[in-house]
Amino acid sequence: VPVNDQEVQNVEWNKLNLNMRKQGLLSLSSCLYSPMGWNYQVFNTSLSEPPPPGYENVSDIVPPFSAFSPQGTPQGDLVYVNYARTEDFFKLEREMNISCSGKIVIARYGKVFRGNKVKNAQLAGAKGVILYSDPADYVAPGVRPYPDGWNLPGGGVQRGNILNLNGAGDPLTPGYPANEYAYRRELAEAVGLPSIPVHPIGYYDAQKLLEHMGGSPPPDSSWKGDLNVSYNVGPGFAGNFSTQKVKMHIHSNSKVTRIYNVIGTLRGAVEPDRYVILGGHRDSWVFGGIDPQSGAAVVHEIVRSFGSLAKEGWRPRRTILFASWDAEEFGLFGSTEWAEENSRILQERGVAYINADSSIEGNYTLRVDCTPLMYSLVYNLTKELQSPDEDFEGKSLYESWNEKSPSPEFTGKPRISKLGSGNDFEVFFQRLGIASGRARYTKNWETSKFSSYPLYHSVYETYELVEKFYDPTFKYHLTVAQVRGGLVFELANSILLPFDCQNYAVVLKTYADKIYNISMQYPEEMKMYSVSFDSLFSAVENFTEVASQFSKRLQAIDNSNPILLRIMNDQLMFLERAFIDPLGLPDRPFYRHIIYAPSSHNKYAGESFPGIYDALFDIKSKADPTNAWREVKRQISIAAFTVQAAAGTLSEVA
Repeated sequence: VPVNDQEVQNVEWNKLNLNMRKQGLLSLSSCLYSPMGWNYQVFNTSLSEPPPPGYENVSDIVPPFSAFSPQGTPQGDLVYVNYARTEDFFKLEREMNISCSGKIVIARYGKVFRGNKVKNAQLAGAKGVILYSDPADYVAPGVRPYPDGWNLPGGGVQRGNILNLNGAGDPLTPGYPANEYAYRRELAEAVGLPSIPVHPIGYYDAQKLLEHMGGSPPPDSSWKGDLNVSYNVGPGFAGNFSTQKVKMHIHSNSKVTRIYNVIGTLRGAVEPDRYVILGGHRDSWVFGGIDPQSGAAVVHEIVRSFGSLAKEGWRPRRTILFASWDAEEFGLFGSTEWAEENSRILQERGVAYINADSSIEGNYTLRVDCTPLMYSLVYNLTKELQSPDEDFEGKSLYESWNEKSPSPEFTGKPRISKLGSGNDFEVFFQRLGIASGRARYTKNWETSKFSSYPLYHSVYETYELVEKFYDPTFKYHLTVAQVRGGLVFELANSILLPFDCQNYAVVLKTYADKIYNISMQYPEEMKMYSVSFDSLFSAVENFTEVASQFSKRLQAIDNSNPILLRIMNDQLMFLERAFIDPLGLPDRPFYRHIIYAPSSHNKYAGESFPGIYDALFDIKSKADPTNAWREVKRQISIAAFTVQAAAGTLSEVA
């Protein structure tokens, strides 16, 4: 059974080193919430979820809440804002002429990170946000609700933080570790905290609110979920309820409290000053059957495997660090604070970071997000592993993955996605420029329109859910353990680092083409403001040529020359670091990678050439077009310089 006990974990990890203590700002649950009351109360939403069978007597279950919501009792008309994405608010404000100013908005979960929804609602002038899970997004057709199936029951609710940290870690200590002597900001100056009350509900309660909505009908079918309601946008209710308002009572509080990371070290025999890190979080909103314990169990097994080898006298070439992070759910605090504390060491010695959160979000095929440096490593490793999938007996994991999830860009290869955020690799990749990757088993995204997995962050995410419905024999967990463990082994033990810089060249060309095509939606402005991508395309061409020459030298390297080996390995290790801009992205100083960043509109998704992308976004609506296009030119020059500079690091050492 997955373990969530720190004492046990220390024993399991058998003296693999130390406890790191941090003090971070955490948010505790809200105690009351009641929408819809004017002079008398018509309806109150639930304060808790009905517990699953066998858990009725468990005390201290964290009730549904939105972590870091401020306290407040806002009251007003309700407006339905679909998923509360940037484009949903554009539709409301620009096309439908509906203002959310002074209103309470109700948004369905899904499509984008909940923190982005809250930020968008705040910018639209809303004074409160109700988040709910619509059956269209959290109920798979033909599957029973838990405990008879793996679907979300009507009383189930998704918890989660609603911060917009942009990689800052603890909101009170951005950029620096939250240790005993840290200077802490006042709450009013804290990074990324929402300014309006927010609360999540289930679809039974949402039905009660939405069935009485008046105002405009939904603009199109993409605004309709699967509840038996009109999905009218509002503002306000119709008919007998037209005078009724919604009132929220939110009484959550935030306090500085201690968190614990557990770090295990397996010292490298040849290059002990080169670190390969396997990390995943241990904290969960409730029972954490999938998130994180399906991942934490895999970390335990990998530690046990390496421990067995170590007992027999084996040592890896490079040092391996194993990390069990705390407070990931609150905003990636454990990993970020540890990386802040150790940033000087990590930027000098960090070879790679492999993330190990949930091992499963489905049982259909493999899902990998990683730096292009790891593409070849991942493909080669999966060719060596057996597929756990039905109808693929005796075939490789690569074959089943390739058949079920082909790459849209690379013909004949499986899909590998860009790294975004929403997990503990963020600080390592987006801030420090350490090559990173993650792997888990996922659902069929073609046929499954629901978001994530239905019971995500609810009380029903139990061990039984995994054992009964997702992975009864734990064969998918085993496969994920082999992928994650295999990546760590190869990265720590290969004489030559298994990084392929030529794949970076290929994607840079793809990304440059993509961003150029976006800019060509504005041909007149491009001409008027003399915007050119020539410098970027030239830099990408140079990078491609240099990467090709580097790869040839690498193939011809004399493995018996330790200094030459170290020089070229360091060039590979530091290539990811070369894409880091110390000044960071505009208004996002902790997102410093120039090639990748979490999307400004959805933290979970990765965006390529994010500086240029954000400068071009909605540029037609900018008040000062001259300045807006000057910013596009600035971002192109930064990207071109960065790619050119990265190419320089791969040139033959003088």
